[in-house]
Amino acid sequence: MPHFIIHCSKDTLKLHTEDEIIGQVNLSAISTELFHKQDIKVRVIIFDRYSTGDKKENFIHVFANIMEGRTMEQKASLSKTIVKDLASLLPSVPHIGTNVVEFEKASYFNKNMLDPNYKFSMP
Repeated sequence: MPHFIIHCSKDTLKLHTEDEIIGQVNLSAISTELFHKQDIKVRVIIFDRYSTGDKKENFIHVFANIMEGRTMEQKASLSKTIVKDLASLLPSVPHIGTNVVEFEKASYFNKNMLDPNYKFSMP
C-alpha cells in the first residue's frame, strides 16, 4: 500500500520507457509526503487495443489505490501532482488522468501483518 496502477497506450512508450514513467509516478507520490517511500508500489499495464472517444490517441491514466484516512484535499493534491508531473514528462500525450480509490483499513491485509510484532503506520 499504496498501489499505483498505470494504464497507458503502447505508443506512449515510444516517448519514454516504462521505467521512466514508473519512476515519475513514484517520485510524484513521494513528493506529496502522504506515504512511506518504501511502501509505494507502481505497475504498468500497456494497451495495444483501445479507443479515446472517437479517435485512437495516446493516453496514460493512473489508478491510485491508497489506505483510507486522507482528507479530500490530500487526495485531490495527489491526483493533481501526478497529472502535472506526467504532463511535464509527456507533453504530447493528450489524455492524462488520475483517480484515487481508498482501501478500507478493516479489510486490508498483507503478509507483513502475519508477524505478531507488526505495527501498521501511516506518515
